[in-house]
Amino acid sequence: MTTPSSERPAQGVDPKLLEILVCPLTKGALEYDAEKQELISRSAKLAYPIRDGIPIMLVEEARRLE
Repeated sequence: MTTPSSERPAQGVDPKLLEILVCPLTKGALEYDAEKQELISRSAKLAYPIRDGIPIMLVEEARRLE
Protein backbone atom coordinates (compact mmCIF):
# COMPACT_ATOMS: atom_id res chain seq x y z
CA MET A 1 0.00 0.00 0.00
CA THR A 2 1.39 3.42 -0.92
CA THR A 3 0.77 6.74 0.73
CA PRO A 4 -1.10 9.22 -1.47
CA SER A 5 1.15 12.03 -2.64
CA SER A 6 -1.17 14.59 -1.01
CA GLU A 7 -0.03 13.31 2.42
CA ARG A 8 3.67 13.71 1.68
CA PRO A 9 5.88 16.80 1.38
CA ALA A 10 7.10 17.72 -2.11
CA GLN A 11 10.25 15.60 -1.89
CA GLY A 12 8.33 12.55 -0.69
CA VAL A 13 9.58 12.33 2.90
CA ASP A 14 7.16 10.19 4.87
CA PRO A 15 5.64 12.32 7.69
CA LYS A 16 5.64 9.29 10.01
CA LEU A 17 9.37 8.91 9.48
CA LEU A 18 9.90 12.56 10.35
CA GLU A 19 8.00 12.02 13.61
CA ILE A 20 10.32 9.25 14.84
CA LEU A 21 13.70 10.57 13.70
CA VAL A 22 15.97 12.18 16.30
CA CYS A 23 19.41 13.75 16.11
CA PRO A 24 22.00 10.95 16.18
CA LEU A 25 24.34 13.13 18.24
CA THR A 26 22.02 14.49 20.94
CA LYS A 27 18.96 12.22 20.55
CA GLY A 28 16.96 15.45 20.54
CA ALA A 29 14.04 16.53 18.39
CA LEU A 30 14.47 17.65 14.79
CA GLU A 31 12.70 20.40 12.84
CA TYR A 32 11.84 19.84 9.18
CA ASP A 33 12.88 22.66 6.84
CA ALA A 34 10.93 21.91 3.65
CA GLU A 35 12.47 24.81 1.71
CA LYS A 36 16.07 23.72 2.30
CA GLN A 37 15.23 19.99 2.51
CA GLU A 38 17.01 19.59 5.84
CA LEU A 39 16.31 18.29 9.32
CA ILE A 40 17.50 20.80 11.90
CA SER A 41 18.91 19.87 15.29
CA ARG A 42 18.93 23.07 17.35
CA SER A 43 20.68 21.38 20.29
CA ALA A 44 23.57 20.10 18.14
CA LYS A 45 23.50 23.14 15.83
CA LEU A 46 23.46 20.83 12.80
CA ALA A 47 21.32 20.53 9.66
CA TYR A 48 21.01 17.03 8.22
CA PRO A 49 20.36 16.95 4.45
CA ILE A 50 17.46 15.18 2.79
CA ARG A 51 18.45 13.74 -0.59
CA ASP A 52 15.87 12.23 -2.92
CA GLY A 53 13.43 12.07 -0.01
CA ILE A 54 15.89 10.21 2.25
CA PRO A 55 17.20 11.89 5.43
CA ILE A 56 20.98 11.51 5.69
CA MET A 57 21.44 11.12 9.45
CA LEU A 58 25.24 11.17 9.56
CA VAL A 59 27.01 13.82 11.62
CA GLU A 60 29.81 14.04 9.03
CA GLU A 61 27.22 14.86 6.32
CA ALA A 62 25.46 17.53 8.39
CA ARG A 63 25.89 21.26 7.86
CA ARG A 64 26.91 23.31 10.89
CA LEU A 65 24.50 26.06 11.91
CA GLU A 66 25.83 29.44 13.01
